[in-house]
Amino acid sequence: MYSATFTFAKGEYDDEFHQLDKVIADVAKGIPGYLGEEAWENSSAGLISTVYYWEALEALQQLVQHPAHLAAKAKQAKWINGYHIVVAEVLRSYGDGGIDHPLTAASIGTRSNQP
Repeated sequence: MYSATFTFAKGEYDDEFHQLDKVIADVAKGIPGYLGEEAWENSSAGLISTVYYWEALEALQQLVQHPAHLAAKAKQAKWINGYHIVVAEVLRSYGDGGIDHPLTAASIGTRSNQP
């Protein structure tokens, strides 16, 4: 299981941004192996971070190679003021069940082997 975290400095959005963003979100959700996402905003720093969860790197790669994603990437400087991406292997995911999370049903790791 993998995560891809996209952190960026918010810029000015236009209709084209919102249209591409919706297409990319719909494409991601339709790829077998997409597990979900969550987003966070640090308004004092002007940063937004979205974490996407995937069963396999191949599923993530399908999104990265999609024409809508490539179009957005080519124009990213028009809408955002810098970004950073982290792709990581998920070793553990657990909680007490008190909040919804995209990986709640994934059962990665067990309580007994948590640090």
